[in-house]
Amino acid sequence: MSSPDLYLTNFNKNFTGVSATAAGVIGVQKKQFDLRLVGQALPNCPAPISKRAAYALSRMKPDGKPFAIWHVRRNPEMRVAIWARDVLRLPIRIVFTSSAQRYHSLYPRWLISKMDAVISTTPEAAKFVPNVHKVVPHGVDTARFTPAVDRAAAWQALGYGGKRGVAAIGRVRPEKGTDVFIETMLQTLPAHPDLVALVVGKAAKEHLGFQQKLKDKVAAAGLSDRVLFVGEVGADKMPALVQSLCLLVALPRYEGYGMTPLEALASGVPFVGSDAGYFDIFSNEGRLGKVVPLEDAGQAAAAVEAWLSDEQQLLDASKRAPGFVKQQHSIETEVAGINAVYEGLWENG
Repeated sequence: MSSPDLYLTNFNKNFTGVSATAAGVIGVQKKQFDLRLVGQALPNCPAPISKRAAYALSRMKPDGKPFAIWHVRRNPEMRVAIWARDVLRLPIRIVFTSSAQRYHSLYPRWLISKMDAVISTTPEAAKFVPNVHKVVPHGVDTARFTPAVDRAAAWQALGYGGKRGVAAIGRVRPEKGTDVFIETMLQTLPAHPDLVALVVGKAAKEHLGFQQKLKDKVAAAGLSDRVLFVGEVGADKMPALVQSLCLLVALPRYEGYGMTPLEALASGVPFVGSDAGYFDIFSNEGRLGKVVPLEDAGQAAAAVEAWLSDEQQLLDASKRAPGFVKQQHSIETEVAGINAVYEGLWENG
C-alpha cells in the first residue's frame, strides 16, 4: 500500500478563520493528491486521522516522491511536524502558511525557522518570516459562496426580523473590533428602522464580560431587538447567512488577512472595513468596499450610510463583486500557488 503524498494538519477544535481557509484548500486538493487530514474534522474534507496514525503512515515514502509533505498552519502543528522529521527521522518536509502582518514572538519564530518552506498570504506578511518560497493569497470557494437569487427572501428566511441585514462576523473580542461595530450600529440604526445588525461569532470565556458590556450598551440604547448576538454559526450555514446580507461590516483592530470581506464579495455583498488585513486590496479601489481608519466608528457609520442610502451603488457593486473574486481571489488560484511550492520541494529532492 502506498503512503500519502500530503498531510494537512488541523489541531484546533474550534472552527476559526485558519480552519476555514484550510478547509477550502483541502476541498480542492483532495481531488489532486493522496492526502490525509490530521487532527480535527473540517467540513467537506476527508475524515481525520490521529497524529499517531500520521506518524505510522509517514514512515514510508510516497510512490515516485522523495518524501511526503506536512502542511501546517499553527504553532502546535509545527511542533508535531518538527518532531516527526527531526526526532523520528521520518521522510517528510514541512510547509507552513503565515498570514501575520507583525513579528512573531520568540518561540513561533524558532518554529518557523525550522520549516522547509514558508508560504505567505501577502507581500507584507512575507516581510516578517524567513524562507518564504511564495506569496499565495487566500482564495474563496465560489461554489459555496454565491449570490442569493432573491436577497430579501434569503434574509427573511433566516428569521431575524427587519427587511434587511448587516453583520460583523468573527470572534467577539477587542482585537476583532466588535465594540467598534456596536458603536457604528448605534449611530446607524436609528435612521434605518428596517435594518437589523448581527454579531456572528463566539465569545471565549475570557471575553464574556466584554460581550456582556456590549449587550448592556445596546439595551441602554433600546436596540436589543435590532442588534442580535447570534453566536457561532456553523460552516454549513455560513454561506446562506452571508448571501442574505446587504452589507458586511468588518472593523478589526488587527487582521493578518481577513476572509470575511472576500466571502461577502463572492456572495454579492459589498463591505465596510477597517484599515487592516488585505481589505484595501479587496475593496477594488473603493468600488466594492469602503475602508475606514482603525477604531473610527464615526467614519464607519458614515461609510455604512453611504452604501445604504444609494441603492444603485449597492446594486452595481453587488453585481460586480462575484466576478472580481472569481478573477482575482478564487480558491483554485490559491491551491495552484500552494501546489507549486510542493512541486518545487519534490523536484529539488
